[in-house]
Amino acid sequence: MRLFCLSVLLSFCCANLAAQNQIGFFAGGQTSTASYYINSIKQKRDYKYGFQLGMNMKVPFEGNIYFNPAVFYSLKGYKVNYTQFVFPPDTNAVDNDVSLHTFELAPMLQIDLGKNPSHCFLKFGPSLDFQLFGKEKFNRKNGGGQVDRNMKFGFTDYGHFSANFLAQFGYESSSGFMVFAQYSLGLASINNADNGPRIRHRVYGISIGHYLKNKKIVIDTRNKE
Repeated sequence: MRLFCLSVLLSFCCANLAAQNQIGFFAGGQTSTASYYINSIKQKRDYKYGFQLGMNMKVPFEGNIYFNPAVFYSLKGYKVNYTQFVFPPDTNAVDNDVSLHTFELAPMLQIDLGKNPSHCFLKFGPSLDFQLFGKEKFNRKNGGGQVDRNMKFGFTDYGHFSANFLAQFGYESSSGFMVFAQYSLGLASINNADNGPRIRHRVYGISIGHYLKNKKIVIDTRNKE
């Protein structure tokens, strides 16, 4: 996973050098929860606070449309109270408080809303979500005590991979400053266990960032005496 992430970052840098595209960095706070169903019955959920931190690249495509891929770390999770009891986390669990550390790859499209150097924009696209590691804390019914543990990932536990749809609305200034609101809709469940819960991320956030200024390289081809 570390080698893969490093390869992605190197690809960003090489693309920027080759095509003089704009590379930006961003960070911001977010609140997250999950769409949580057990046997088609919706469970009561609550929000958790987290943040995201990453980089993106703005590549001209056509007119005011740009390819804008992003890679970022995201801390998210959810709180849930159960009316149905299944694994994971435990058939005797009455609630669960989950924090997840994730890494996302998002090949998005950006539409600039205007031709001025400073303008609003709309950005959207899918993301591949890698659940790196996490913690869960839950109480067992009938006085069974509290469990605080690392999340287990595998074919019969939580899944390492998921997918989301991202949408952003924001503003870019002529100096490279950007600010945007983001919504992330989970498309796939992060649970792999048969007959287990269906858990899909829901994330709302606001971030700020800045594009690096590229220096144009000019080569003098005139004959010198």
